[in-house]
Amino acid sequence: MKKRFFAIVPATVLATGLMLLTGVSQASDDGGLATLRGAPVSASEKSPTGDGLKKAIETEPVERNYLDQPPVISHAIDDYRITKDANKCLDCHSVENYKKEKATRVSKTHFEAYDGKTLANVSSRRQFCTQCHIPQTDAKPLVPNTFQHAK
Repeated sequence: MKKRFFAIVPATVLATGLMLLTGVSQASDDGGLATLRGAPVSASEKSPTGDGLKKAIETEPVERNYLDQPPVISHAIDDYRITKDANKCLDCHSVENYKKEKATRVSKTHFEAYDGKTLANVSSRRQFCTQCHIPQTDAKPLVPNTFQHAK
């Protein structure tokens, strides 16, 4: 017990000292918010209702940037429920409903088990659509980049 105590105390003191030196634990005058670099927190970062968040735009899907990129969602999904037991996306995108709803059909790859066998229903590994698919928005990039679409 004593050996463990004497190993933990110096590590805690060292970590606290590093945090103080780098400014991580220093709160700003912005209600206790601070960045890892000690820089001021901008207004758009403080409030999730700032201009940084945009509503999904309902339009034709955008071109993909690279091979096998999951397509973006071309409509709002704010009230969609996706759990292990229910998936609102499949109301329109399932094999049974996609034609009637004029929606994109769930890919055949979503019916493959980990061992490559084809399943009757969407694989549990693919149940949570928003792990890969995100709503498309008209948000501007956070940082400049020179990325070019795949050709």
